[in-house]
This record gives sequence, structure tokens and C-alpha cells, in this order.
Amino acid sequence: MRYFLLSLCFIMLAWSTAGLAEEVPEVKAGGAEAWLVTFGPGDKYWNRFGHNAIWLREPAAGIDHSFNFGYFDFDQENFFLNFLRGRMLYFTDALPSAREFESYRQQNRSIRLQKLDLNPAQYVRLRDYLLNVVKPENRNYLYDPFLNNCSTRVRDALDFALNGALAADTRNVTANLNYRDQTRRLTQMQYWYYLGLELVLGYPVDRPVNRWEEMFIPMVLASELKEMAVPGGEAGQSLVTKDMILFTSSFPVPTAEPGNIWYRYLLLGLLVTGIAWLSGKFMPPVWLAGLCNAWLLIGGISGLLLAFLWLFTDHAVASSNVNLLLFNPLTLVALVPVLNRFGAWVLAGGVAISFILLLFPQHQYNLDVLALLAPVNLAVAVYFIRGRKKPIL
Repeated sequence: MRYFLLSLCFIMLAWSTAGLAEEVPEVKAGGAEAWLVTFGPGDKYWNRFGHNAIWLREPAAGIDHSFNFGYFDFDQENFFLNFLRGRMLYFTDALPSAREFESYRQQNRSIRLQKLDLNPAQYVRLRDYLLNVVKPENRNYLYDPFLNNCSTRVRDALDFALNGALAADTRNVTANLNYRDQTRRLTQMQYWYYLGLELVLGYPVDRPVNRWEEMFIPMVLASELKEMAVPGGEAGQSLVTKDMILFTSSFPVPTAEPGNIWYRYLLLGLLVTGIAWLSGKFMPPVWLAGLCNAWLLIGGISGLLLAFLWLFTDHAVASSNVNLLLFNPLTLVALVPVLNRFGAWVLAGGVAISFILLLFPQHQYNLDVLALLAPVNLAVAVYFIRGRKKPIL
């Protein structure tokens, strides 16, 4: 039975590879092709943003490889410390295309292929650039999720091949969505991951961006190339000569824009507050006092972490974070009983100021975080302001 199953696996793998050869036309004798490959989002938190690569096909040179900028190594020295400090080391690699495509199909992630109309000189520039960046001495780079990631590296490689035409076409075009909007729409199906990102991402991701910057999302880069004309070509001559879906995922397609989902976090905040209040009806007064002081501790420690990410790491997107008004390190001081009321005003004031900031034309979007924390913070504030022995309601 084991031999039978093993043989079946090899047959299925061979069939899937053969299927690829049938779907994608063969390269003409002596020819060479460059394709943009876009992999759709997966169901894990680290692949919600999709992925992409450049596929080169040049049989005469023995090239049929996918050049991928999205690799990292858990075994690298100080991996988790570097991650915390915002100094993640990623690297570039080239893998046989059939092997890479099969890996993504096994993950149930969609695969979109776009053949690019590059002239011989542009293809050579792209090929030589990619062959150079996969060399051991050149392949490593410092990763940034918005400014220097797998997609921006692919974008830059294609722009290099096109002599800057991609940048010229997009740098002065306003993006459809900013960094925050793209992040929200692609992660909103994952309750806790979405909330964690909304908590740590500060005001920098809310600034307006141009189309060039928006291509940190692989699907945006694919859409932009679809609309791009061949530089210096005839009018209406598209850069993409063939656009095909090699594999369709069964995962839900992300929405085009982020939805209003703040209510689900408001419900959680009200639920936590309600359970705490109800439990206080059946427990000694010290129980509710302990819960309120525990919340001061949680909020203070969370605020210290947010401040650390802002002030002492290279995570630029964690700076200027108004969520520090809601998770405020000053609440740690309020653990001293005589300063309880000071902590109460810190909590209530943070909620009030957060609401006011949302009314400004330019602001950090943190409505989801505010919806979750406002009920809890206000309940704790009322408890300390009215006196620890008096019921909240």
C-alpha cells in the first residue's frame, strides 16, 4: 500500500507538471520570455498579502526559473531579535518554475501569469539583473513590509529592465488605497491578526501614497502592468501580451476595499466589560478591584511595547501611534492606590482624545481598536472615579 501511494504521488506530480507544459505555450526556438507571476493570498497570516516572482524562460541558456525575493531563514543568527527590531534579513533565490508553481498549488493559492512584451535588450537587462541578485554576495537584503518587500523588489527589477518607464508612469499617480487600506482589506478576515496589526501600525501607514508605492501589494503590480503600454511602442500596444490564470484558489477573494468591521470589536469590548461587571455582582469587592488593577497592568505593559516599537526599533510604521492614548504606559503609575483616580482620568481622557482625532481630515485610522478598548477603559475609569467600593452601575 505504501508503494502504491508513493507511486500515485509521483504520477500526480508528473501530471501536474505536464499540465503546466500544455497550458503555457512552448518558447520558440532560440527565444526567451519574461513573465510576471502573481500568487494569491493564502490562509496563513504571513501570506495574506499575496506574493510574486519573475519567471524567465530561455531554453538555450538552460533557464526555466522563478526568481523570488521572498525567502528568509529561521536559523539565521538572532532571528527573533532582528524581527522585533525591524531588521529582518530576506534573500533572493531562483527555483525551477514547475517546482515552485506546484508548491503554491499545494497551498491552494491562485497563480496568475502575465507574459511581458520585452524587446531583446530589455530582456537581457532583466536577466542579467536577476542572475546578479541571486549570487550569494548580493542576494540578502533588509526587509520592510511596505517599502522593501518581495513585490517592491520585483517592481524595481522590471523598472530597471524598462529603463525607468514603470516609475515614470506611476510616481505621479495617486494610489487607489494607502498602506493602511491595503493592509485592512487583505487581513480583515482574520480577527486577531487584523486587530494586532491595527494596534501596532501608527500614523505613517495612513499617509497618501502614489501608485508606485502601492505596488508593495503583488496584485496591484499585476494590475498596473496589465494597463501599461510598451514604452516607446505603438499606441495601444500593451506590455502584457498574455494574461492567464494557471491555478484558481478556492479561498475567498479579498474585497476591493476594506469594510467597516469595527462593530465586531465593539461587541467584544462590551462582552468583556459585561462579564467583568456581572462577575462583580457575585464576588467580594476585592474581585472587581483586582480586575480593574489587572487592566491597568495590561494597558501599561502594552503601552510600553508600543512605545518601544516606536522609539527603539527600525519599524518606522509603528511610530506616531495614537493607540498609546488607549494603552497608556502612565496607567502603571495608577497601580498605586492613591493614584487610582489619576489612572482613571488617563483612561477616560485617552478615549475622548481618540474620538476627537478621528474627526480630523488627516488622522490615524484606529476605529477598530477604539471600539474594543473604549468600553473597557471607560468602565475601569468610572470604577476608580466613583470609588472602589461603589458599584459601577
